[in-house]
Amino acid sequence: MSTALWTDSRFYGAELLQVADTVAREKGLEREKVLESMEDAIQKVALSKYGAEHDIRVTIDRKTGAVNIFKCMTVKEIVEDEHVQISLEDARRDNPDVQVDQVVTTQLPPIGLGRVSAQIGRQVIVRKIREAEREKQYEEFKGRVGEIVSGVVKRAEANSVTLDVGRTEAIIRREQLIPKENFRVGERVRAYIVSVSREERGAQVFLSRTHPQFLAKLFTQEVPEIYDGIVEIKAVARDPGSRAKIAVYTADPHIDPIGACVGVRGARVQAVTQELRGEKIDIVPWSEDPATFAVNALAPAEVSRVIMDEENRKFEVLAADNQLSLAIGRRGQNVRLASQLIGWGVTVVSESEALERRSKEYHARSAEFMEALDCDEVISHLLVAEGFASVDELAESSVDELTSIEGFTNELAEELLSRARAYQKKKSDEFAEYLKSCNVDPGLVSLGLDESVMQQLVKNKIVTLDGLADLATDELMDMIPSLSEERANEIIMGAREHWFK
Repeated sequence: MSTALWTDSRFYGAELLQVADTVAREKGLEREKVLESMEDAIQKVALSKYGAEHDIRVTIDRKTGAVNIFKCMTVKEIVEDEHVQISLEDARRDNPDVQVDQVVTTQLPPIGLGRVSAQIGRQVIVRKIREAEREKQYEEFKGRVGEIVSGVVKRAEANSVTLDVGRTEAIIRREQLIPKENFRVGERVRAYIVSVSREERGAQVFLSRTHPQFLAKLFTQEVPEIYDGIVEIKAVARDPGSRAKIAVYTADPHIDPIGACVGVRGARVQAVTQELRGEKIDIVPWSEDPATFAVNALAPAEVSRVIMDEENRKFEVLAADNQLSLAIGRRGQNVRLASQLIGWGVTVVSESEALERRSKEYHARSAEFMEALDCDEVISHLLVAEGFASVDELAESSVDELTSIEGFTNELAEELLSRARAYQKKKSDEFAEYLKSCNVDPGLVSLGLDESVMQQLVKNKIVTLDGLADLATDELMDMIPSLSEERANEIIMGAREHWFK
């Protein structure tokens, strides 16, 4: 905008609106924003003329371009600042109905700007327009977080790559680039918008080429079935530049979700692989059943059995000896990606290892029953085979449960239960004596915590109710890793209950 246009008050009219329209069009801004910046500029000049101590306000008529300059004063019973306040008596000379605390306005004549004032006005407009441009950039990219953007490399430095993405710059930090990936100035690059922040110099856009959703968005661009919502991407896991797994699903029985993603002769998946610098991609079917999904996620390895621990969200997967290395993958990559894809912990063991471990557990349980119940090997083996894991579990069963075992009579069942409960009581009495010898507070004992939990508390010198109550949830979980967050919180709240009473 020329400074000369501001030196004459005749500029205030249709010409001003034309300039506002031109600036708005060239800068890609709203006309209203440009007119507001002009109002601020004229106000700045008016204040320099009439004095900054006055309350000067400026409006531009949006239809005619006429500029109205007003001096505003607040009506007061007692005037403390004559520059911005007017007495009730003086105000009622012009308007008999005016009340205290109302604002009255006086229109001031148009300003004939000098060169200095015109320069001030121009600077204000330029600054306001730049601010509006920066705000527009921020709002534009803020709404695009989660999209893929394409830009030209402007600077390639050791720690980051800066892209020109239109009216602003975007940054890809080194850790967000695929390993061994280098770009030259002028090269076109695609990346995923991770976040946008508002900075003084404008919108700061941060991009990533390693984010799992970058892979998902690339498939969305390459596979029409995903774009149309027929095929869904349920989960993604990546080891950037090396390997990735993607789980897909469709409710349409006539569509093969994996085939749709692979494309004719692998064209679609190859296009994504090429963009990711040769990253190998396993496409697996998603399943609502966690165990089935775990089997699918470990592809291309074949697993024979999945043992699920729902409470701790963990899987133990059994694989044939010749499939073990494939299931684990190089440096544990396959099982690690499968775990990320499922969102559960995954441990892979060979069938021979699992068999050996089960054999040890079987014999250990049998030995425990033989010692506790003073029974022969046949009876202990039968109890283990029926699924009894401990003497405590046996003590809590019934005669009917035991007589359902082939060869167990009522007399034998009653005798076994009697011995199990006697052994249970003996162990309980011994543990009570142990707690007493450790000076454990009876209030802590009254919580009825598991023996293993109590042992860990005593080991960590937590022997009073207040000592347990003072712990934070994460501190208790550090002491007893087997506890879930929910259970740890429940124990601590139980210990604190006496505080509230």
